[in-house]
Amino acid sequence: MSDEPPEPKRRWRNKQITTPSGERKLAERVLKKHVRKESSRKWIERQVNDPYVQRAIAEGWRARSAFKLIELDEKFGILKRGQRVVDLGAAPGGWTQVAVKKGAGAIVGIDLLPIDPLPGAIFLEMDFLAPEAPAALIKQLGGPPDLVLSDMAANTTGHAKTDQIRTGALAEAAAEFAMANLAAGGAFVTKAFQGGLDAALLTKLKQHFTTVRHAKPPASRAQSPEVYLIAQGKKP
Repeated sequence: MSDEPPEPKRRWRNKQITTPSGERKLAERVLKKHVRKESSRKWIERQVNDPYVQRAIAEGWRARSAFKLIELDEKFGILKRGQRVVDLGAAPGGWTQVAVKKGAGAIVGIDLLPIDPLPGAIFLEMDFLAPEAPAALIKQLGGPPDLVLSDMAANTTGHAKTDQIRTGALAEAAAEFAMANLAAGGAFVTKAFQGGLDAALLTKLKQHFTTVRHAKPPASRAQSPEVYLIAQGKKP
């Protein structure tokens, strides 16, 4: 799932602020009396004033997370025309949207949450960790994937170590799926928290791929502990 969970509608108050260059821009501040939790209020303010959120709305992307994949692709050349792609934790469909626009030949996304239809893609509303999920994905895709994407993250608990372990477990499940199903020469991209992937799994990935690297795209918020693992050149 994406890192932008849905929030209830709120009321806003506008405030003019001046940038270092002297330009005036509109900032948004949420009225406290309309938001019960301070964390929720801060989340809304961050979203409203986030330039990537504003760009996503202006350019028609389903989520700001689309820019993370765009930036990773610019650096590593992940997306190629005609690929068969699996998108794990696809909701709301931002990464799938990028893959479709990049010319994916077939793409299947999966998530526990429902996803609005997207021309050129198939979405499965089911648990990726269910025993029947891998076979269902390959069947809908029509063959082994050339690229496995995973932006899955466990719901946060507020306890950093617990969140790291839970998201790490999802990344490991995605990695096992990729190693078992990718076509030769294929690639795998997954979200992981810093220090969240098991050392033994990293060693295993390096045995299965020609290159394994980590990156934090500019669209990933500076305060977020997330990084992305990019494994390319799946060995036969």
